[in-house]
Amino acid sequence: MTGAIAVKKIASAAFTSVLKLGEFLQPLCRTLTRSADSVFLPKNFFCISLDKGGLSAAYGSKFLSLIRIKGTKRYQYGGYPQTEEAASSAILAVSELKAEKADVTLNIPKEWVIIKTAELPVAVKENLPDVVQREIDRLTPFSAEDALFDFRVLNEDDKKLTILLAAAKADIVNKYIESLKGKNIVVTCVSLNLSCIGSMLNFVYGNKDYVYMEINNDGFEGALFMNEALREAFTGDFIDGDDNSKAETVLAKIALSADPVKKAGRTPQVLLSLNNMSPSFIELLKSKANIPFKLINENDIRLRIHGGAGPIPYYAVGGVLERLSDKAEGFNLLTKGIRERQKTPVVLTAALLLTIAALGVLNMVMPLKTEQKKLLTIESDMALRKKEVKKFEWLAQEIKTVDKDNSDMKSFRGSRPPSIDIIREITSVLPQNAWLTRMHISETNVELEGYANPATALLLKLEASSYFKKAEFASQTFKDVQKGLDRFQIRMEIDGAKKVETTPKNEEELTDEEL
Repeated sequence: MTGAIAVKKIASAAFTSVLKLGEFLQPLCRTLTRSADSVFLPKNFFCISLDKGGLSAAYGSKFLSLIRIKGTKRYQYGGYPQTEEAASSAILAVSELKAEKADVTLNIPKEWVIIKTAELPVAVKENLPDVVQREIDRLTPFSAEDALFDFRVLNEDDKKLTILLAAAKADIVNKYIESLKGKNIVVTCVSLNLSCIGSMLNFVYGNKDYVYMEINNDGFEGALFMNEALREAFTGDFIDGDDNSKAETVLAKIALSADPVKKAGRTPQVLLSLNNMSPSFIELLKSKANIPFKLINENDIRLRIHGGAGPIPYYAVGGVLERLSDKAEGFNLLTKGIRERQKTPVVLTAALLLTIAALGVLNMVMPLKTEQKKLLTIESDMALRKKEVKKFEWLAQEIKTVDKDNSDMKSFRGSRPPSIDIIREITSVLPQNAWLTRMHISETNVELEGYANPATALLLKLEASSYFKKAEFASQTFKDVQKGLDRFQIRMEIDGAKKVETTPKNEEELTDEEL
């Protein structure tokens, strides 16, 4: 018994030493396995961002991991700038910001890009760019010859790959590239405004998960970022002109977009950029929101921009940060999904391996004698307190038994939300002109019967709730002539509920009289 304990202690000490050594050498490993010019030579990037209303430009650099935004410019137009207008403004910005030697990125707006997720067999992983190129006409309205595109792998399991694909019509973008080339501005990267805003948000706020939305009087556009990468992009128009309807539309979309992050056990930061929205709209958002959000304020964005004046062009600054950051997973539609693998410097890698081997031996051998002395002291102490140790083991076993009982009880009670919470949620979701005649609540499902006008609107409201999913009509709705309302039967699943053995206590039904 004593020898086994000694072996375990020595092995534990050696393992701990290796872990500490790995933590110490991790930054060194990243440095030595990176090409020398990426660490010691400065990088300079210039970003041109097109949007509905003008052209923005930003210039930034990186040296020894220090990122600086050296300057920004903004040029207003009535809509999207024409190719010659964009080229003239861009060359003026290059001259004023002294960015002649910088690598150039062109950001294009969301309206020009199709962004969608697609699933492919995991067997195509090794040849993924070629497969995506062959499938581009199926996944988008464009052919491979007519499209500029790039993709990112979102998820991977044993059977399939889930990718996020971004594609744009080549002739539209190429006109701007050729016009810029005529001014000696060579574009090496074409990215997306919404992707770049994620890099800026991460640089400023430091979170990994965001729901970003830019709102104006006509509609909104935004994106979901998970683990610092674009996961979903969305746009929407406001059907009704009143602030109350706009606020409800925005909050419903925020809740829907935040759902994947919540299911992953995290809470996203919601950031809103408002363009000429009324104070009453802002107050409605604050009063109706059930998830915290923050209005992007330039006073909060503490970017040190040399000689910066006027509003910060978020998209252009984000485009620079996306190229300068080592962690950013941006898009480059010019690559069509093909990326060059960075070559690892052989000499530096060999030196790193030798250093790790030498330090590993020292860290494993040196502590052994010290640990052996400690083990002798511990074993002597344990021999004197053998009775206390046995009593402790008995108590530990009792604690495990009690913990298991508590876990079983919590699992039983947590199979679904309490019925009173479900009823309260249904009451808050249903509009004032809807009423129920019957409600049936089981372990996993809820069935509703009643009247509303119109009944079809109830499905969207119930689907938007965090309590329910897969809401559908259980039978065809019909008009009750006497009441002037739609008679409906709705069935939906309780989100997160698990099926347990059904007993009369597991199911509850409320009739018209009880309602």
